[in-house]
Order: sequence, then C-alpha cells, then structure tokens
Amino acid sequence: MVNRFHRVLVVVADSAGVGELPDASVYGDVGANTLLHTAQAAGGLRLPHLQRLGLGNILQLPGVPPADQPQGCYGRMAELSPGKDTTTGHWEMMGLVLDQPFATFPQGFPPEIVEPFVQATGRGVLGNKAASGTAIIEELGEEHLRTGKWILYTSADSVFQLAAHEEKVPLEELYAACRKARRLLDPYRVGRVIARPFVGSPGSFQRTYNRQDFSLEPTGPTVLEALRRAGVPVVGVGKIHDIFAGRDIDRSLHTEGNQDGLQKTAALLGEIENGFIFVNLVDFDMRYGHRRDPQGYAQALEEMDRELGEIKNLMCPGDLLLITADHGCDPTFTAHTDHTREYVPLIMWWPGLKAGASLGVRRTFADLGATVAQALGVKWAGPGEGFLPQGR
Repeated sequence: MVNRFHRVLVVVADSAGVGELPDASVYGDVGANTLLHTAQAAGGLRLPHLQRLGLGNILQLPGVPPADQPQGCYGRMAELSPGKDTTTGHWEMMGLVLDQPFATFPQGFPPEIVEPFVQATGRGVLGNKAASGTAIIEELGEEHLRTGKWILYTSADSVFQLAAHEEKVPLEELYAACRKARRLLDPYRVGRVIARPFVGSPGSFQRTYNRQDFSLEPTGPTVLEALRRAGVPVVGVGKIHDIFAGRDIDRSLHTEGNQDGLQKTAALLGEIENGFIFVNLVDFDMRYGHRRDPQGYAQALEEMDRELGEIKNLMCPGDLLLITADHGCDPTFTAHTDHTREYVPLIMWWPGLKAGASLGVRRTFADLGATVAQALGVKWAGPGEGFLPQGR
C-alpha cells in the first residue's frame, strides 16, 4: 500500500458525544447529547478552531454555527459494539468490534471475587457497590483512613475501582493490588481495574492524577498490531497505554489533565518524524461528565480548542489530524451519572486541505482505525472502511 501520510494524530475527547444512538433506550440514555447540552447549559461555546473545521456542521451548537466552507471533513460515528465504556470505544476505533459486552456488577462483586482479593492483598474492603467515585470517597474516606481497608466500587461500566488515600496506602501497594485484581478478574471479562488514589481530609478529599487503568488485554487483532508489524511507531498519550494493556504501544506519555496532554502532543510533533500519535483527553469524562459539571466541561472544550490551534500550526504537509470521542457522558443527564450511549464526532484535517466535505454517518468506530492504516500505508483486513478521499 502507498504511504499517504508520514504522521497521523488522533485526539480523543473522552466522552464528547453528539447525540443518542438508536439503541440508547436499552442503556437508559434516551435524550442524551453531551456537546449540545453542555453548550446550552453554558450559554454557548467559543470554539473558533473546531468551528472552522466543521464541528458546527455535525450538529448545531449554541455559539458554534455551521461553517459555510469548513476547513475540515466532518461527520459522526456509530458504535457497533455493545456497551458505552472507554475500553469498548477505543478498541472499536482500532478495529476490534466486540460481539458481547464486558461483564458488569451493578449489585457489587460476589464473594468468589472479593474473598480471594482480600486474601491476596491483606486488606479488607469497604463499599463494594455501584457509586460515584467522588461520592463514595466522601462517604467512606474517613473509615478507610481509620481501618486501612480498600474502598471498592463499580458503575454501569465494567470496572473494578479501588480507591485509597495516598498517605494511608503507598501508590505502589495500590497498583500491586490492582494487578492482583486484574489477574482474578480476567476469567470474568471485567473490562478495567482502576486505581483511584486520593488525598486530603474528610470533607475535602480530592482524587489525583496518579490514577492507573489495568485493562483486559485486547481479545483480537487491532490496527495497532498491524502498525507494529509494519514497523510504524505508535505513541500513546494519556491512558492509551492502559486501555490496550500496553500491547503494541512503543512509547507512552503519562499526563496530568487535558492541557498537559495537548502540550505533550505538541512537543511530540517536534520530535517524531513519522508514526501514529494516539491521544486521550480524560478530563472531559473524569472531571466534568461524571461529576455533572457542564460549566467545567464547556471551559475544558474551550481550552482544548485553543491548544488545537497551536497543534495545527505545528503540523506539516504529510500530517493527518483526526478528532473524535469514545462515548458520551452528558453532564446534564439526570437519570444517572454514568456514560451515555451516543454517536461521536468525527473531524479530519491535514495541512493543504482545500475544502472540507461531509463524511456522513459512519456505521462503526472501526472506520477510524481503517483510515489510520490507510493513511500510513499499512494493510488492514479487519472491520472498518477507510474514508480518505481519492488522491490522498
């Protein structure tokens, strides 16, 4: 295959959905629309770079009108896999479409999981229920400090979340416990074990950026594997390494928030001459979506837009930029505080693109991965259809 681009940059605005999928009722998510409701709650958004690239042509957002002549190509992607979690979304982007969802435990984890975990780690557990992370830390943080027991919780997603105060439990002990949980949970098809360290005192606990995700290893071939076999370097920024359990990632950069992630991405553009840069911006989801903070979500979108302007200026002929999301997390949704089953936005741009066009509604996130392979001249025979136009 012909190598059409030297570098491909994919930026995932974690949870920035653009409206309910047709099966949203199955997930209790009818009416969800993360970006629209964020814009409405904030009294409009100021996203000049994304507006020019065609974001307002995907859906009409207060403050982000459709561009008469969009600089980028634009569309939406639907998720084929069952579920609405980070791992499912990112795996599908890279061509791994699931035929069954990860296991969930809305009533808490059963004794056959909890008892071996307690025995393996030497600490008991508190909670063991579905809960908001910030709420359960406030509820059980003081007892955790007194007893040293783990705070264990889950959600509508397939997650085993383990919280511990950094001054009570050393980070390495928390991470080691999560690795033990990961091995216990593999047979149960639990998507992620998440270390949730926090600091502070009762009434003012705060989670830190020392979070780590321990994912189930990908259960089939991915575009990342195809890139590795072809000798294309892959760099993950943010929690990409964790989502893919480190498989087929040549280099990984830890980040402390969206701005840090985008600044590290900009620095990479000055270092790497060819390859694939895969970026996850987690603040939208972790800090604002789940916490139902539309004002914070709006501010984070505007900060991302400013950083994207700088990144575009650093991109050269031979670079391709793709912007998308992995699911929704509508910060105005009142039925629950979990992710929401939504379409995700799709924007494509490269220096020298003369006129953008509609990419329509893609039937699967896997079209993005197929396009990454297409752009870098790598053969990919799995799910997805590339959407690069003829002549690129």
